[in-house]
Amino acid sequence: MRALLIAAALFAAAPAFAQTSAPATSAVLADAARAPASRTIIDGATWRCDGASCTATGGTSQPATRACRRVVARFGAVSSFSYKGDVLSAEQIAACNA
Repeated sequence: MRALLIAAALFAAAPAFAQTSAPATSAVLADAARAPASRTIIDGATWRCDGASCTATGGTSQPATRACRRVVARFGAVSSFSYKGDVLSAEQIAACNA
């Protein structure tokens, strides 16, 4: 009986341990008109946009600055960018947009 109670307690706690969120990957486009109407895959990351605000899931392991350049090449200039939790500074965004 005791083993059954312990197993039930561990089973109930499992979702709390499993719900680790992935670091944020997002971009705000300078021109919302350039946002794709459907999902777009760039380097394995699936990007979805709602107006100028875009978010992504997945993606290859790479520096955020490279990921930014790849997104800018497809969507146009960005005003903010983060890749897997790494938020780019204003200077890095300017270089990315160049």
